Amino acid sequence: MNGGLIFRDRREAGRQLAERLKTYTILDDVLVLALPRGGVPVGYEIARTLNAPLDVFLVRKLGVPGHEELAMGSIATGGVRVLNTDIVNALRIPDWVIEEAAAREERVLEQREISYREGRPAPQIAHRTVILVDDGLATGASMRAAVRALRAQNPAALIVAVPVAAESTCRQLSEEVDAIVCLETPEPLFSVGYWYEDFSQTTDEEVRHLLQEAYDGRRTEEEASKP
Repeated sequence: MNGGLIFRDRREAGRQLAERLKTYTILDDVLVLALPRGGVPVGYEIARTLNAPLDVFLVRKLGVPGHEELAMGSIATGGVRVLNTDIVNALRIPDWVIEEAAAREERVLEQREISYREGRPAPQIAHRTVILVDDGLATGASMRAAVRALRAQNPAALIVAVPVAAESTCRQLSEEVDAIVCLETPEPLFSVGYWYEDFSQTTDEEVRHLLQEAYDGRRTEEEASKP
């Protein structure tokens, strides 16, 4: 239908991506972190295949006031901020506008962390092999913010995994991570959603359900393995 690669939905894309990540099953320190909301169904399938814990790592876009679909930057868990300097300089966006947007999005980020985890503790990042997942990359601004925030927490290795991405974005990100795994880098990308048959919005309820299901599954396996 698209004249190229088509994923049926995010779950199928996650299963395909998991096949490329099976080499990580030999490690016992793997943690799968998904960017909500669209990255969570992808990450769920990867975590299940690798028998690894799944959690979220939150990033919020800083939209240009009046044109919120245009990102002037992003913020991530840990207080990391990544600005799109080309947009900021071209539109002459003052610092106070950026600060107001960042404060507003930080409040949303904190609320969503509480909502998604439902009382579960945040995962330990230090000295672990972290696989950071999303449903695709266009500009990569959100992923870049997440990568920089995670680097500050000293993971043993940081791998970015996505089903589809712009080739230039993958090349730029590869300089900031230990590995990047991407199934397809079509040119032109058009948009991430173009490569999915079903790219309907992932809901907060679906995120909570998948995280709880992954957590419960891990606990069941751990209980079963006890002597």
